[in-house]
Amino acid sequence: MTPIKIIALVFIVLALVKLLVISINPSSWKTVIKAVYGKPILTTALSLIAAVVILMFLLKEMTIVQVFASMAFMAALMMAQFAAMRKEVLEMSEKFLNDKSVFQKLRFSLFIWTALMAWALYEIFV
Repeated sequence: MTPIKIIALVFIVLALVKLLVISINPSSWKTVIKAVYGKPILTTALSLIAAVVILMFLLKEMTIVQVFASMAFMAALMMAQFAAMRKEVLEMSEKFLNDKSVFQKLRFSLFIWTALMAWALYEIFV
């Protein structure tokens, strides 16, 4: 099995476990959410390590432009899902956009996103 297939399989298994748990007892998923987001430094570090490793494997079979096209597909699916929770999304957006320190809190991830977008733009136009 290729690394890409392993990454996809792990993602699918985790998503199916989440769906199963939420369909049986939605409130039990709160334990997972608290464990993951209760330690933001650890979660950020592990997420970034996973992102780097996954991106390395993706770039062996895809270009950064193809990765971004795949992300657009995923973003469209997520947008459709979040549209069903419009009230909560609007409330959360209002809270974040009124927070003057939001860019300070997100500066590292915004830097990464900007660098990746610049790379993709370079590949598209140069």
